[in-house]
Amino acid sequence: MTTPDWTTIQAEIADSILTLTLNRPDRLNAFDRVMHHELGEAIAYAATAPGIRVIVLTGAGRAFSAGGDMSQPPPDIAAFAEEAEDARRIVSGMLDCGRPIVCRMNGDAIGLGATVALLSDVVIAADTARLADPHVRAGLVAGDGGALIWPLICGIMKAKYYLLTGDMVAAPEAERLGLITRAVPPDDLDRETSRIVSMLLANAPLALKWTKRAINAHMDGYGRLLFETSLACEGLTMMSKDHSEFRRAFMEKRKAGFLGA
Repeated sequence: MTTPDWTTIQAEIADSILTLTLNRPDRLNAFDRVMHHELGEAIAYAATAPGIRVIVLTGAGRAFSAGGDMSQPPPDIAAFAEEAEDARRIVSGMLDCGRPIVCRMNGDAIGLGATVALLSDVVIAADTARLADPHVRAGLVAGDGGALIWPLICGIMKAKYYLLTGDMVAAPEAERLGLITRAVPPDDLDRETSRIVSMLLANAPLALKWTKRAINAHMDGYGRLLFETSLACEGLTMMSKDHSEFRRAFMEKRKAGFLGA
């Protein structure tokens, strides 16, 4: 079965399993605008393409995803509106997809990369990997899904700590907090992922679909409203002087000096 030919997402189907690989290893799979758009397309394809029972998400190279690609120029209002729509497609697509999504977290998952990992139904991580959502360090709100999913998984207080500080959490601690399903040695990552996928394939597809729907009903209504609010707040900070300062500091390889403006 042929798959769409995306630029930044590699797709492969074998034995009813669709593997989607974030494929910008030279940039640690950081999301540029193309990959941001293509991941939304890939999730929509994964939800509807015939013959697929389980979806595996992973990254090429040594990282799962380093988050947003800060080497890009900042978006104007029109470009941010397009990015916001792509963010909706990713978040809603992953939550609404009737097929189980297994994240094979081969390395660090940062920012949007962490959101994509945590929106998955099962997360198997290399125990050398780390998660973080450091939007605040870039002068931004974690509006593209982080403010939605972190509190739901690990609770308000822990989520406040990680989202307000941008601190890293190592995979073993992430497992203890319930952020991820399992942390395993890197050499065991493929074996454990295959074991979980096999367990999912052994179960009834409709039962999996509607069990996932029932669980994710926790995020309907209030959760969707929260996402829209956080996305709007991110848009406000995207246009701030502090975020512009962060981008200049990033390119000049220095520490940003935030002014609260």
